[in-house]
Amino acid sequence: MPSLQTIREQRTTKVLEARQLLSSAESAKRELTAEEQTKFNEIRSEITKLEESEARQQFLDDAERRQTGTVVDAGCDHGLDELEKRVSLQRVLQAGLEGKVLSGAEAEYNAEMERRNGRKAQGAFIPMRAIEKRVNTAASGANLIGTDHRGDQYIEPLRAALLARRLGVRVLSGLRGNVSIPKAGNSVTTGWVADNGSLTAADMTFGNASLAPKHVGALSEMSRTLIQQSDPSIETLLQEDMSFNLAKAIDRALIVGGGTNEPDGVTATLATANATLATPTWAQVLEIIKDVETANALGAHSWLLSPAAKAKLAGTLKVTGDAGAGFLYENGQVGGFAANVTTQVPAGGTPASETSAIFGDWSQVLLGLWSELDILVNPYDSTAYARGGVMVRAMATCDIAIRHAEAFQWADDVPA
Repeated sequence: MPSLQTIREQRTTKVLEARQLLSSAESAKRELTAEEQTKFNEIRSEITKLEESEARQQFLDDAERRQTGTVVDAGCDHGLDELEKRVSLQRVLQAGLEGKVLSGAEAEYNAEMERRNGRKAQGAFIPMRAIEKRVNTAASGANLIGTDHRGDQYIEPLRAALLARRLGVRVLSGLRGNVSIPKAGNSVTTGWVADNGSLTAADMTFGNASLAPKHVGALSEMSRTLIQQSDPSIETLLQEDMSFNLAKAIDRALIVGGGTNEPDGVTATLATANATLATPTWAQVLEIIKDVETANALGAHSWLLSPAAKAKLAGTLKVTGDAGAGFLYENGQVGGFAANVTTQVPAGGTPASETSAIFGDWSQVLLGLWSELDILVNPYDSTAYARGGVMVRAMATCDIAIRHAEAFQWADDVPA
């Protein structure tokens, strides 16, 4: 069926044709000829049909805008959230390894996501919520196989903290096509006037924050035997192993970004540091907080520090020589606001011994998600195949936008 816009354009054309017939007769001060009347009746019939088509298409468009997704588990009342909880990454990987089609909750979830995204998965969709966890995992699955130890007691390497949701970033999921989010620029000017005085006109201005699909992926070699295990703890390990690198990449882009094919994060949007902690003092901390509050950024305020910046601030007194006054970083806070610490914070400027600290309203960061995790298993990769391993690729489609850059202060001169 043609789009609503196409139908309306066709109807407008027919209305103009009918109007021209009447205008010709009126200009000659006569009635329509028999031929003109027949033509007019044909056009009227076509306009009526187009109006009926327009009404049907308008109804469908309105219904699709109101649609929130149909229940895909016809046997009970579970919604999508309940279905997500029943999806097993391990069963998805096992199906890919053995060349089998998906079944059960995995098949239902994949079918629903393909319907919502309007495209087929290259492998199989699994829930994006997996990347919202702070996760730990071993680098290889080979040492997890056996009966001498429990799968939930593997040695965990250190991982960078995953911060997107904890910071209060706004997550927009289930997107289709490019997205433009309006943002206010200048507000209407108000003022007091004398009796019969005139107000000064001032229009509001608007901008927008745009989101367009970008793709991030991770490639991992896994042990064939590991994937075939049935221990529930192995399910968790597999899920965390595939989700961690994606979550780390998204967090890094959110904070920094600006690389090839990457969205612009906070520091890439700011381009250059706009604050200083070169010789950290209590006054400098308060100045940074004041600048964010002066920009009327009143949402999810918090600090984001590198470990080196935390160490510096935690060792710096608020008042020189007065330990009783406390330190710049105390009890997980700086200046009364929560301070998160991660190695994802960018390095400082020049010299290289400097590091960074960021303070701002993280609700001004938009994380748009177009697709769930798309998992593709390749048991025939030549390198992995020779070792009896399996290559697994995980990809997500997302973008990041900063609504108001003035909501952030970035100091890249913290002495490390």
